Amino acid sequence: MNETTENDGVSRIERFRLAIATFIDERRVAKLKGREDDAAAAAKYEYDTWLADAARRVGQIQAVTHVLKASHPDARGTSLYIPPQTLPQHDEIGSHSLADDFAEDVVGNAAALDVFKFLKVEVEGRSLLEWVKARDADLLQALHADEAIAQSRMDAFGNLVRSGTFSSHALAKQVYWLTQGNAATDDNFHLLQPLFSSALAHRVHADIQSARFGEENRDVRAAVRTKQADTRVYRDYRNLAVRKMGGTKPQNISQLNSERGGANYLLPSLPPNWSQQRPPNLLGLESSTERFTFFAGVRPLVRELARLVLSKRSKTMETRQEREALEQRLGAKLPFFAAAIHSQLSPGWTRDDRCELSLCECLWLDPERLTLAPRPLGEGGEEDQAFVEAYHWGDWPDQVAGIFASWLNDQLRRAGATAVGDSEYRHWARQAIIDAAWPVPMQRRAPEERA
Repeated sequence: MNETTENDGVSRIERFRLAIATFIDERRVAKLKGREDDAAAAAKYEYDTWLADAARRVGQIQAVTHVLKASHPDARGTSLYIPPQTLPQHDEIGSHSLADDFAEDVVGNAAALDVFKFLKVEVEGRSLLEWVKARDADLLQALHADEAIAQSRMDAFGNLVRSGTFSSHALAKQVYWLTQGNAATDDNFHLLQPLFSSALAHRVHADIQSARFGEENRDVRAAVRTKQADTRVYRDYRNLAVRKMGGTKPQNISQLNSERGGANYLLPSLPPNWSQQRPPNLLGLESSTERFTFFAGVRPLVRELARLVLSKRSKTMETRQEREALEQRLGAKLPFFAAAIHSQLSPGWTRDDRCELSLCECLWLDPERLTLAPRPLGEGGEEDQAFVEAYHWGDWPDQVAGIFASWLNDQLRRAGATAVGDSEYRHWARQAIIDAAWPVPMQRRAPEERA
């Protein structure tokens, strides 16, 4: 056989030998810690001795993608090795979604799992198992100088991926599936045995672990928590459950299950929480505050502010800061309310004859009306012209702030805070945040309160 030599002068055979010897030596150090002087035990980790033993023990394990014992640890039957790229393709996520990028699992005698770890050792970017499947000539020579012995070892290691007679077991999960005709006839059923896709579970586990503990997602989570801007994607898996398989010996289920510590995440299988929100109807209303009162999060803030206003707590710095925070949170609800209206109603909805809102509220809640072609004169064109002129005049945000202030005073009076008046009205108006298309003061100066 010809020996391939790399540019650095090291032959591929030597590369394979070095990778194999390094793995064996690491096993020896780990297993003989504290017993370094035990010559008999150390002899088992001689290069050729260990390879011969590994080739013998590899028959005790099997490479798989779908694990039977995940259904029940005492199930006896067939696990399968089905490369995901060979499966039928579907739109739904499944094992087929992994294509050729998947982790191979191993089942069998846990005492022989070190052989699988050995076959996962990489040389030139590919595992020894892949080189075995390719019947690599240089690896063959690295296994033994005698070609016959080397061939037998390569055959043994290649037999890690094998198929045999399929069999099920009483402890395996099974489903009777009606294929045709009358359900009362036994012959019309197929007995199916769903198998746990260890390859898919391992990929899901890795993604969830990355989302929960990965450095990048941790940094983005901190930005979310502190409300800092960040352009990176934030991933979060909620309402997870964990199924532990194998108890204190997860390796008895499979190698990948052992690597996961027996943990297998379960995503929530729950009915959707349908939103009952419909586009708000503002037609026929004199003020949009009738809808704003019931906007998400508004009523709890009003109740909390009323409680604070009615309380007899001394006006300490802490009390003032708490009250100011509530006021600002209420004022900050206004642009969100406006944005919801903008997104749910078509531009120009305020042209409807049933719209009874004040002009300033129409300007605030239907600004895209300016992008529409004006109607002919006599058919609403005068109103469209007045709308454009009022928008660009620019005093409407202060008028909206005044409406907000009057609404909040009214809400507090209904809660029993009868002492609120003009000073509170002007204070509430300054908390209102009204979006406009040009630079305007964020603190609004509202007109005198309407009676």
